[in-house]
Amino acid sequence: METRKWSLLALFIIVWPMLQVCSLEGTTGVAMKEEKKQIETATFAGGCFWCTESDFEKATGVVEVISGYIGGHKKNPTYAEVSSGITGHAEAVMVKYDPATIPYRELLEIFWKHVDPTDQGGQFVDRGAQYRPAIFYHNESQKLEAEESRKNLERSGRFKKPIATEIVPFTVFYPAEEYHQDYYKKNPVRYQFYRHNSGRDQFLNDAWGKEKPDTKQGAKSIYLKPDEATLRKKLTPIQYDVTQKEGTEPPFKNEYWDNKKAGIYLDIVSGEPLFVSTDKYDSGTGWPSFTRPLEPDNIVEKSDRSMLTPRTEVRSKRGDSHLGHVFPDGPAPSGLRYCINSAALRFIPAEDLDKEGYGKYLNLFDKKN
Repeated sequence: METRKWSLLALFIIVWPMLQVCSLEGTTGVAMKEEKKQIETATFAGGCFWCTESDFEKATGVVEVISGYIGGHKKNPTYAEVSSGITGHAEAVMVKYDPATIPYRELLEIFWKHVDPTDQGGQFVDRGAQYRPAIFYHNESQKLEAEESRKNLERSGRFKKPIATEIVPFTVFYPAEEYHQDYYKKNPVRYQFYRHNSGRDQFLNDAWGKEKPDTKQGAKSIYLKPDEATLRKKLTPIQYDVTQKEGTEPPFKNEYWDNKKAGIYLDIVSGEPLFVSTDKYDSGTGWPSFTRPLEPDNIVEKSDRSMLTPRTEVRSKRGDSHLGHVFPDGPAPSGLRYCINSAALRFIPAEDLDKEGYGKYLNLFDKKN
């Protein structure tokens, strides 16, 4: 018994320092990770903050977006006071972001592509200085980048009217009432109704829709649906029928049903990343089939009662393209089968991802598929 006691004591003496080292290493590792990720702040006013919050939150590298008020004289203003125009404040958003993932200049690109920078009298259907577009810089570096970005936009000649967006120092930001935060998530139907009828997206499509979406790292919120004329020029008849008219292509006679190459699949209309080859499988149906989306936020599911048996339609979020349907008869682990039309997709091979601006997905193919 005495021998066993001393053996346990010896084991404790040997193991305890090792446990301490492991514990310290784990703690140090966490601390180092936290030190590397430095979150910075940017503030923008772009009309209704429901919309600007939604647009910025879709960008890779944005950690949090807060709706609020800035630029006026009233302390702790309410929404009713600001919207009346008596406070001098503008509806704005405070953007918390990781500059290692999305630099400030790319936030500026997102801002310009989601506002009317020529209109100081409001934005779209919302009129008054409380809806004016503005950039509130937090330091000298942001000021210089914002001014240079505005000059570049002016030089581009994209807008016939002069750029009227002000660039002013950040002062005091007052968060809006809780029911305004993430309004587009809490009230999606009312939000979509407002946004559609505000004229915002119609203006943005006219201004930017003919330009190929910027798919560089951090700017992936800028996937826009082109206007009707551009769509008809860009898409083949079958691509147009499938994406715009909810058509279906023939099984086994389409581009990707038996594609076995490594890569990702995009929305043919907007360029949004949708699926990856590692989740693709042969369902025997003659259409490309996937067990899950690559980016769930880029997928919208809707009830489809066009046939006798109700189905779940799958559409792209920003391009609003009809993609296909999802069924509960897929393999493990998801048990789902995303049955997608090839005509709704564009395939990018793994070796071309960086060149095409989708380099962030290269890590999906580190191992042989």
